[in-house]
Amino acid sequence: MNFETFFSAFQGIQAMLASPPHMVWARIGLILLGFLLVYLGRKGVLDPLLMIPMGLGMSVINASVMIFDPLKMRTGANGEPGLGTLFVEAQAGASENLVQNAADMIYILGIDWLQPIYTFTFSNGLIACLVFLGIGALLDVGFLMARPFMSITIALFAEIGTLITFPIATLFGYNIKQAAAISTIGGADGPMVLFTSLQLAPELFVPIAIIAYLYLAFAYGGYPYLIRFMIPSKKIRGTPMKPDTSTNKISSGQKMAFAIVACVVLCFLLPVASPLLFSLFLGIVIRESGIKPFQDLVTGPLLYCSTLFLGLMLGVLCEATTILDPKVLPLLILGVLALLLSGIGGITGGYLFWLFSGKKINPVIGIAGVSCIPTTAKVAQKVVQKDNPQAIVMQFALGANVMGVITSAIIAGVFCSLLK
Repeated sequence: MNFETFFSAFQGIQAMLASPPHMVWARIGLILLGFLLVYLGRKGVLDPLLMIPMGLGMSVINASVMIFDPLKMRTGANGEPGLGTLFVEAQAGASENLVQNAADMIYILGIDWLQPIYTFTFSNGLIACLVFLGIGALLDVGFLMARPFMSITIALFAEIGTLITFPIATLFGYNIKQAAAISTIGGADGPMVLFTSLQLAPELFVPIAIIAYLYLAFAYGGYPYLIRFMIPSKKIRGTPMKPDTSTNKISSGQKMAFAIVACVVLCFLLPVASPLLFSLFLGIVIRESGIKPFQDLVTGPLLYCSTLFLGLMLGVLCEATTILDPKVLPLLILGVLALLLSGIGGITGGYLFWLFSGKKINPVIGIAGVSCIPTTAKVAQKVVQKDNPQAIVMQFALGANVMGVITSAIIAGVFCSLLK
């Protein structure tokens, strides 16, 4: 058997040899990064529910490239067929796409095995709504209702990353809609980033989604260092807070009434974001209604299935040609900047309450204003408990966390309403 026969039998090798050198190294690098994400997910350093399928998908998509272009096969176009995979055509349905008509779209749906999931759940924001529905069913709005002023203030401070990154993104050459979509990474709310980028910048939807979720995963590991840098005193980080029993006095009926009124008012003011807002508050209503079959369905199979396919889709979209797009490099910088500034803003808000309360409120809870729920609330508790094992700040952090989700939804809705 000669080398030519060997390469034709194993198309992966053939496709790798047909790629330019920088693309070969990019694919190898992304394969190794995928391995790392799986490892860190398995060790619990990163969120395993998202990172394990995402890491494996990232490795596989960059390993399984072949000389293949289904649309040219269909139309009989001349020339080289190009490189492709049997997973998903990410540009199918985008404004500047390879799929120009319904017949080609149906053809792609019958070729790429993940295309139906991408087209019918990912690229239209449905999967973001399903994840938000599950998250809502896990939220206890009593933490927010017990301390509304503190929760709202910290959440607003934690949106500084979004507000500052927006004008900075325009300086990188992005138009105003693209800049708004990119800046929502600072809200640290994955489903919200998916939804907003789909509404405002569908041409950047895939890279924004990939970068947002990659950085949200790494924020779990990075924010503790930011907290210790901004709050160097162990004594301050370990500030104990008296248990607040006011949450127990808020009935399920009151929480349900709050969720219904807030949902209707916000959907009235921001109808463009109503699918996401409705999903979040529907989950809260399901939680407080006491309908256990609904609760078990939404917090179990629905949430876990949506998270699995979300991670898988994000992984298979991390193909080297997407990552090496010239428009993506500034996104890497802006994403880090947005999350860093949001973390700084949240901790600053926590500091203010520490000062004005006579040093009775632990400033670490400020990081929970960054609305990656419940990750940042867990980060706050983890950092505090390391310095003072008796200090419990989780319930206070969750109030800011819940409000952070609502605040990021409001800002995303405002962006979509003004710029759509």
